Amino acid sequence: MKRYADYKYSTSPLLDKVPAHWREGPLKYLLRIRGGQDHKAVENDTPTDIPVIGSGGAFSYATDYLYEGESVLLGRKGTIDRPLYVSGKFWTVDTMFYTEILPTANARFAYYLSTTIPFSLYSTNTALPSMSQFDLANHSVPIPSTQEQQKIAQFLDYETAKIDALIDEQKRLIELLKEKRQAVISHAVTKGLNPDAPMKDSGVEWLGEVPEHWKLTKLGYLGNAIIGLTYSPDDIIDEGGAIVLRSTNIQNGRVSLHDNVHVSKKISDKLRLRVGDILICSRNGSRALIGKNALIDESAAGHTFGAFTTVFRSTYNPFLRYIFDSRIFSAQAGLFMTTTVNQLTTGTLNQMQIALPPVNEQTEIIEYLDDEVMRVEFLTSECKLSLKLLQERRSALISAAVTGKIDVRDWQPPEGSDTVNSNASVQTERHYG
Repeated sequence: MKRYADYKYSTSPLLDKVPAHWREGPLKYLLRIRGGQDHKAVENDTPTDIPVIGSGGAFSYATDYLYEGESVLLGRKGTIDRPLYVSGKFWTVDTMFYTEILPTANARFAYYLSTTIPFSLYSTNTALPSMSQFDLANHSVPIPSTQEQQKIAQFLDYETAKIDALIDEQKRLIELLKEKRQAVISHAVTKGLNPDAPMKDSGVEWLGEVPEHWKLTKLGYLGNAIIGLTYSPDDIIDEGGAIVLRSTNIQNGRVSLHDNVHVSKKISDKLRLRVGDILICSRNGSRALIGKNALIDESAAGHTFGAFTTVFRSTYNPFLRYIFDSRIFSAQAGLFMTTTVNQLTTGTLNQMQIALPPVNEQTEIIEYLDDEVMRVEFLTSECKLSLKLLQERRSALISAAVTGKIDVRDWQPPEGSDTVNSNASVQTERHYG
């Protein structure tokens, strides 16, 4: 994209230069920031056309609205760095600011501009980030004419829509690869690798037919399920002591040694992780996270693990690790969890039924799955890299357009494309006086 002919130095330390004919001023020259309100009096269990929106997005419905029209929503507490553009009737709660768009502003431009705010510079240093209305309103921004704002918004609507379509495609591919990974694993650990092997009915719904010569057994007969260490806040120390691995340390089938907790308690040998152990998330507020697991390698050996996790220790773990990654494990785990407690107990784990092949077949299946999983994970990593680059491209394009690094005034949408957001269109040019 071409640049503007003339630039001037910005008055903001966050910017270098801006187009010479642009103004600069606080965000409040474009928006009036208003606080959300409690929604209990207007909440509706039946879906309506009026969403209730918090900093995490829409989460309920309302019988009345707090505001109607175009607005840019800015997080006050919680998720503070994801502005939203909305149009129509809505209600925001006290974790989300809404804004009134001033006559000299284009709502879509204001939205794109707000995504470039360096929220980390303004957020309070607490466990739950928060923003002040004063800091947001007085954040310095470049301000083109209203007509130019409209052109920039039109350009970004078109270009980001194309990028968003590619982003959605990469996300779908990642999900398909995730499903393929589990399908390949599940088939191998229940049907084996020989398609001509005689089959028998396992008598277990989630296993179905299994090879005739495989042994039906329970996990408890193959190893031990060990619940993790119980500790209190008083046991936690800044450094030294024992590192306690928690469910948050289980990331994508591996142990991630980040955000570690250290405790001063004495740890028994039984609770020291060993190479080949399988660490399982056994209790969590999110049911979907129950059962996520990781095979322990040398980097995590010797550490301990918390009470919301369980270790399965067995000489069969090289094969069982794939059982834990299969649909038969997730199906059984779901059956034993209650509606009140998302917990996978050691007793439940020990009672889970599997079909165990002979040792030579276990080795063949392990080798086959090692190769297949590596291939799928390579493709997944490629998709994730593409996704990251697309997201970076999107952010960079928005930043370049709204700060005047590129000149889109002569840009025209391809013939026949539907690019103009009718709600954001402005018919006359307005300037700040």
